[in-house]
Parts: sequence; C-alpha cells; structure tokens
Amino acid sequence: MFPYENYLRMDKFPHVWCPGCGNGVILKAMIRAIHKLGLDKNKVVIVSGIGCSSRTPGYMDCNTLHTTHGRALAFATGVKLANPELTVIVPAGDGDIAAIGGNHFIHSARRNIDITCIVYNNYIYGMTGGQVSPTTPRGKKASTAPYGAVDPPFDVCGVAIGAGASFVARGTVYHATHLEKLIMQGIKKKGFSVIEVLTPCPISYGRRNKMGSAVDMFRWFKENTVTVEMAKKLKPEDLKDKIVRGVLVDIERPEYTEEYRKLIERVKER
Repeated sequence: MFPYENYLRMDKFPHVWCPGCGNGVILKAMIRAIHKLGLDKNKVVIVSGIGCSSRTPGYMDCNTLHTTHGRALAFATGVKLANPELTVIVPAGDGDIAAIGGNHFIHSARRNIDITCIVYNNYIYGMTGGQVSPTTPRGKKASTAPYGAVDPPFDVCGVAIGAGASFVARGTVYHATHLEKLIMQGIKKKGFSVIEVLTPCPISYGRRNKMGSAVDMFRWFKENTVTVEMAKKLKPEDLKDKIVRGVLVDIERPEYTEEYRKLIERVKER
C-alpha cells in the first residue's frame, strides 16, 4: 500500500471537501509525485490562497503556508527567493489564479521562477456560493449567472504559455496516473511550471448544470478530452469540442532565482 499517511496530517481528517469532489485525487497525485521524486518533505513548501483547492496544504505534512485570496504566487515567490533550494508548489483554484490572482500568475510566468503551480479548474467558485468564475464555460449556469455565463472562458494554459512559462500541461482527475506524471514533470522542470487540472464540482457546478452524478462528471473528462498525440492526428472538425490534455509546452528559459543570484554576484564584484 502506498504510504500516503507519511505525507498527511491525519489529525486534520476527515476533510471538508464535498462528496465527489476531485480535489482528493489531485492531493494524492501530488503526494505520489513528491514521493516518487524522492523529495525530502521537510524541504517542500506548499503555498495556497483561499478556496476549496487552497485547503490542500492543511492536510499535508510538510512546510505549508495558507495565504490570502489570489496572493499565493506572491508569497511563494518570496519563499523561493529567500531559499531557492526549496521545492515550492502552489495548489490554487481557477478563481484564485485567473481572477484576483491573475496579475501574479502572469508575472510568475514572465519571470519564469522555479515554482510549480497546480491549477484546480472546476469551472466555478465552489466554496463561496457557486458564483461564475473566469473559467466557467459560456452558457453554463452559476449563482451569479442563473441564465448562463455570457463571458468567454479564460484559457489558463494559453495565458501561461503567452506569458512565458517554461512548462505548461493539462490533466484531469479521471486520468489520475497521467496527472501524477505531469506533476512530476512540472516539479522537475527548472522554471515556472503550470499544470491545469480539470476537476468536477458536483455540488455547486454539476447540480446547476444537470451534469449528473460525480461519476458522470468524471466520465465526462474521459469522453471529452484527447491527448496531445491524438489531437495531432485529428481533423479540425473532429477536434472542435475536445479539450487537449498532456504537455503543451516544455521549453528552456533562464530561471529567475538563478538570474537574481548572478545579479547579486555582479554587484558584489563592483
């Protein structure tokens, strides 16, 4: 049996996530990635903001920091600059990253700082009342969009790529083993890594949009996503309503903390 308990604060259980929520799948994939990479949990820092996803650090037995809404990447940047040897991981929701934290997200990617950002995308503000989020698909209902969202959804991976992140990938909670591998790749990559994870919110999102049970929502990810390799073989019309998962970008760029240390050394030599 996998030693999850070695990485969990068991006194914090049972967790607060709703039945059918995919956040636990992401938590377990993150733990397996940390374990299989052989990382010392005492040198791993998990930083979160506010939201369902941001409860993750509370359950993890390593260095954890629960910060303010949208500011997780700003705090994580401070941690990484203070001690570049630490492995810094930011689990954050689509609202945390794409709305109030959007500017921090863009500039973390632009700087290419060595942080792994795992974006839990459940298309909704689940914890605070089911409001429409930046990633809510057009036409889908939320408490603040009872007739359907009008805004086009925010492309988390597209923005990360455009802003300069060195590693960008997309996974789903249905494809849990694949997700684990994507997280491992993101952590290993020197630079800013973004792994967007499509995960269901059966209560705040699924019920309003009549998407069936949590199992139905998990199955939806299976039926409506294709791998990067498969996407290359499909005709544009066959790919139209599909979501591509896998590694979207993996490039080499100067990493921010290393460049910052070089600057310090140059100043010392004056």
